[in-house]
Amino acid sequence: MLAEAASIGGPAEIWQHIVADFSNISEPAALAAFGQVLMIDLLLAGDNAIVVGALAAGLPAADRKKVIMIGIGAALVLRIAFALMVTWLLGIVGLIFAGGLLLLWVAWKFWRELHHSGQSAGSPEIEGDEESGLHAAKSFAGAAWAVAVADVSMSLDNVLAVAGAAREHPGILIVGLLLSVVLMGVAANFIARYIERYRWIAYLGLVVILYVALKMIYDGWVDPHLGISTLF
Repeated sequence: MLAEAASIGGPAEIWQHIVADFSNISEPAALAAFGQVLMIDLLLAGDNAIVVGALAAGLPAADRKKVIMIGIGAALVLRIAFALMVTWLLGIVGLIFAGGLLLLWVAWKFWRELHHSGQSAGSPEIEGDEESGLHAAKSFAGAAWAVAVADVSMSLDNVLAVAGAAREHPGILIVGLLLSVVLMGVAANFIARYIERYRWIAYLGLVVILYVALKMIYDGWVDPHLGISTLF
């Protein structure tokens, strides 16, 4: 339940959660949760790179590289910060419901991006951002601000989506959050390239995010401890 997942504990308890969940990873519920977390992490890491590249595309090469580095660095820091706050976030009444609504918007955004033709020239440093449907920023300051705002949104999306998919499996939740940070830091551009080349990955990820969003909305309403219904 949500209340149980909101109490992850210290290092010893965290390790016990990881061992417990992954020793039973062959169980359908645990395997499904891990599969959902993995797909969410892959898709959102790739999308983060695509958005950063598209927003920086209109800048000179030197400024473009700086904005991309700022974007990826900020995404790393924000994912770590939100991951460290996940216990607190999960304990807020109504946030799981709000997170589900936020993920519905993310799913709609993905759908729109998959059907847009390129409004951005794309950055040479990032593959797959040509079809993002995003307008490139006109100045370094504008690009840096747009990337910062996008990073906050996407990092919160990532953490809430992972929490929503694995909240009944604290060990998988922890590993999923760590994995999201690693993927953003070392493989975001690689993932973006494959999402662009193999579009079915994006559609599969879209289905997973939509499922998690709807489940979060339902649980965020009916949960006896943290659901919206407790406010009435």
